[in-house]
Amino acid sequence: MKNIAKIIDHTNIRQGATAKDIKKTCDEAKEYGFRSVCINPEWVKLTHNELKHTSIKTVVLIDPPMGLSLHQKRIKMCEKAKKDGADELDIVMNIVDLKYERYNNILKDLKELCKILPTKVIIGSGYLTDEEIEKASKLVKKAGAFCVKTATEKDPLEHRELKEKYYHLKLMKKGAPGLKIKVAGKIKTLFDIQEAIKSGADIIGTSSGVKIMKELRK
Repeated sequence: MKNIAKIIDHTNIRQGATAKDIKKTCDEAKEYGFRSVCINPEWVKLTHNELKHTSIKTVVLIDPPMGLSLHQKRIKMCEKAKKDGADELDIVMNIVDLKYERYNNILKDLKELCKILPTKVIIGSGYLTDEEIEKASKLVKKAGAFCVKTATEKDPLEHRELKEKYYHLKLMKKGAPGLKIKVAGKIKTLFDIQEAIKSGADIIGTSSGVKIMKELRK
């Protein structure tokens, strides 16, 4: 079994989160030794400062839920995140472009973004067919990201069973061999993580990291 704490992106992207909430999330990450803290752009500076002198990364979610902002706006969001202290980007692929097979647009966009910081690309797998999941994963690899990720919390897959998400991980691995795979959404128990790892997940995005670690310690 992998060191579970070291693969968890401890996540707080809740709308309405306060500075106190974000500091608590950072304190939890330090207590349990999580891989990173994943937050919305407005909290990058605070998170970076809270995690100074640790090996825990600051990860920022960019352009949820469907990656529809204009390219130049996405560039500005990512550059600001870097300036504020982010270590990694979790950026949503333009899912509409994918649906309409505008692959050149996707590649142009992602290639530039991936040069700013190490990047995970969220493909919104719950919106996609099996063929689209594989195609999206190939595009992510071609763009130069280091990781392909299932979804944001708004993905329609969140209303379906986790086993479908695990199936998507296998398709992503097939489409982008050699890339890391991140799964996020509805991962709430130790069993969920164990099943995700069996299905090919390298990184787990969850807001239930503390609960899972307490379960593991028992």
